[in-house]
Amino acid sequence: MKNNFSVFSNEQQNIMGFSLAAFAAILWSFIGPLSKEALNYGISPLETAFWRAFIGCVCFSAQAAFSGGLRVSLRHTSTFFLFGWLGVGLLFGALQVSIQLSGAATAMVLLYTAPAWVALSSRIFFREAISLQKTFAIGTALAGVALICFAGGSLSAVYSPLGIICGLLAGIAYASHFPFYACWGLRYSTGIIYTYMLLGGTIFLLPFVSYTPDKTWYIWAVLFALGFLTNYVAYVALAASLRRISQIQAAVVGNIEPLFATLWVWAFFGENFTPMGWAGCSLVMAAVLLMTIKRG
Repeated sequence: MKNNFSVFSNEQQNIMGFSLAAFAAILWSFIGPLSKEALNYGISPLETAFWRAFIGCVCFSAQAAFSGGLRVSLRHTSTFFLFGWLGVGLLFGALQVSIQLSGAATAMVLLYTAPAWVALSSRIFFREAISLQKTFAIGTALAGVALICFAGGSLSAVYSPLGIICGLLAGIAYASHFPFYACWGLRYSTGIIYTYMLLGGTIFLLPFVSYTPDKTWYIWAVLFALGFLTNYVAYVALAASLRRISQIQAAVVGNIEPLFATLWVWAFFGENFTPMGWAGCSLVMAAVLLMTIKRG
């Protein structure tokens, strides 16, 4: 069968791949400001996380059904569901709590400690060697986290140990997605995997939700944007980019996400790091670059 992308040159494919990866990262950067807007209108962090998971699940299930159905073996369905129950539920829920208690900028930076947790878990569970470069990167990331903690996060008037812990938990949950995708991503479509994963996350979050009554159309628009844009559209764009560029290239482009997230919440909500916090943020971002760039 003829390649759908054959009409484009390799250079055009690369440009398109980098553009799609950047588009996904920019969409993810709006998780912070959209979440803060929901919080400001009285929506609890876990209810916000629930609607983000639920709306994304509906979108992915519609895509999967339209493109060939959701028929998967019961054993594999259970695997996706159980992983999503904790991996997605903890990621979405802890991230929202961190946004509320320590600020959106802090939460997004702590989320990006994920590559360090991937390297550590690979060493512990798979006995993979950690190079000197990765060891230095892990130490740099931990030093950055320490500075952010001492600075009190991006809500300079508020210090919340729970907010920092939840940000790190979100990073650990996010890190668990990398080996999971590596295992299943070539066997099943993005729509199928995310449908069952997000269903599991939705069920995980359901008991913790205290529903806010009488939501206005504006609140529903904010929640829909979280579920549709920062969840469904962003992951579809990332999947399309990975058909054109490597995971490492996409990861490097993804480093713009916390930078844009910090810009949005500074511009619209007045969040900002102290000088010590900015130093910690810079160390975490430098560590991510070290983890994703291979030595020549």
